[in-house]
Amino acid sequence: MLTKDQRAKAVASLLESHRTKVQGERPSAMFPEIALEDAYAISSAVAEARVDAGHRIVGHKIGLTSKAMQAASQIDEPDFGYLFSDQLLHDGARVPFENFCKPRVEPELTFVLHSPLKGPGVQLIDVLRATEWVIPSIEIIDARVTEPRKIFDTVADNGAGAGIVLGGRPVRPDAIDLRTVGAIFYRNSEIEETGLAAGVLGHPAMAIAWLANKLGPYGTELKPGDYMLSGSFTRPVHARKGDTLHADFGPLGSVAVQFT
Repeated sequence: MLTKDQRAKAVASLLESHRTKVQGERPSAMFPEIALEDAYAISSAVAEARVDAGHRIVGHKIGLTSKAMQAASQIDEPDFGYLFSDQLLHDGARVPFENFCKPRVEPELTFVLHSPLKGPGVQLIDVLRATEWVIPSIEIIDARVTEPRKIFDTVADNGAGAGIVLGGRPVRPDAIDLRTVGAIFYRNSEIEETGLAAGVLGHPAMAIAWLANKLGPYGTELKPGDYMLSGSFTRPVHARKGDTLHADFGPLGSVAVQFT
């Protein structure tokens, strides 16, 4: 466990990277004794500082939802971070490449709630009942710390969350078998990745259930209107200046973002 001053130093470093778009030293290198609880405390403190600066939390992002990514990170559960109002983008958005350190992108499904969810005990069916819309999306991730990153670094860095592009054809949660939603992910005209949403814990709604149950013991509920990024079902794709990243979700339409 880290001291209050050690956590504050890590928070200051991450906020500086947010400001300058230059990767800073990873917390696990600064403090080898860091624990996962420290990482989440650092992430929360960075979020509070961003709120104090005028940004609004509009939901959460969930990561490491596939077995392969969990094995690579040497953990046995997903992680989570915060979504902020300034991170919400529309389909076809053109974003300055200089707004990021080293951006990557992933296709995901976003859940928008109409009813609150609070654990423990939240199940898949509870998530489907509480969901108003499921929206095809692209998440922009951007590590604000240097490699080689450990799970502590990713968690402290808000799960590398940097943006969410919403588009396609939003659907009701019972309108389609969400497990079978697929995505063909292009960089410019070249296919980079393909995948099925079943890669997210067997069903993407299970990621939302996991988060509700993770936060419930701390008195936190998922609120109506919150956006919930359920996790990627492909590997991340690096974005370069001038690239257009395009996710084709088949019957659910497509989403694109360009880095200018």
